[in-house]
Amino acid sequence: MMSFDDSFLRYLTLHKIGNCSTDDGVVLSEKLLEVGEVVKPLLLQYFLSPFRMEELYNLSHPADLELNEVFHFVTAVFENPGCLLEQSQHLARHLYRQSGHPKIRPGEFYVTYFENCFVNNEPVNAVGLFKSESRETYLKVYPVQGSFEIGHDDGININKLDKGCLIFNTGREEGYVVAMVDNQNKGNEAQYWRDDFLRVKPRSDNYYQTKVVMDLCKKFVSERLPQEFEVTRADQADLLNRSMKFLKENESFGMDEFGEQVLGSPGMINSFAGFRDEFSEEHQVPIAENFEISDNAVKKQARFMKSVIKLDRNFHIYIHGEGRLVEKGYDQEKQMNFYKLFFKEES
Repeated sequence: MMSFDDSFLRYLTLHKIGNCSTDDGVVLSEKLLEVGEVVKPLLLQYFLSPFRMEELYNLSHPADLELNEVFHFVTAVFENPGCLLEQSQHLARHLYRQSGHPKIRPGEFYVTYFENCFVNNEPVNAVGLFKSESRETYLKVYPVQGSFEIGHDDGININKLDKGCLIFNTGREEGYVVAMVDNQNKGNEAQYWRDDFLRVKPRSDNYYQTKVVMDLCKKFVSERLPQEFEVTRADQADLLNRSMKFLKENESFGMDEFGEQVLGSPGMINSFAGFRDEFSEEHQVPIAENFEISDNAVKKQARFMKSVIKLDRNFHIYIHGEGRLVEKGYDQEKQMNFYKLFFKEES
């Protein structure tokens, strides 16, 4: 778990980052920001409240982790927190160089140093990198001679962090433990924060392994199963439901147990094993034989595992239980397919 109840903002600096493609440039601060006691808790809310202990990442590089710029600069801060201003300037220039897509908006870039963050009940310090790109208009009410006037101003909503990441001073050899938020730029330009600036990869923990297996099951059922076996959409829905039942009812995942309890036949088990190897190689993700199932991952990904049969534009059949209660047939007189549903009572 991740907790910030006792976290303390030790250092903070801010720089202005423009769009590189239009030569906006970078405006660098020459000193750390002094934050008053009233503003400090607002900043903590703005920076830390969006983060949840779900999917975590590691900083990475295809050749050598030491070549990852963010890793290099952040490591210098962990070794000497007093150099945060200098390293934040390097980080700002690095972010600017990655901001070449014409849709990337300029904004403020914050670099922070937090003390006493808790990850898995262990106290660690963290470097925070945040960028604000959006503005909102606020109404301001002034008392004037027995009445009021209404004005307006533009500012940053402390409940809506655009982009951020927390790099915790643990797991250095693997690229630290990294939590990330990106609530802007859902198109191709979104890659610049995660892939170009941070260069992170998913951390191979229980959450990630659970998510990968759920994705693997869904693709196997929709892509490989109908190619190699004579199955109806109801059969596919039934297998998807049994996969979800296994993940919800078990604390740990074992590839052998999953094969026996969910897939059943040797032919389907072998087909799934081959598809798993292809999936792992294609997506460059290792898939563990055994791991602890993450309840958070199951809950979050469950909406992508719904068993739905779509019939023309007239009907959707949502299958939550046994596929054997659904039969498919063909009506010669009407020259149309049909499904027969068996049930005991309506609700």
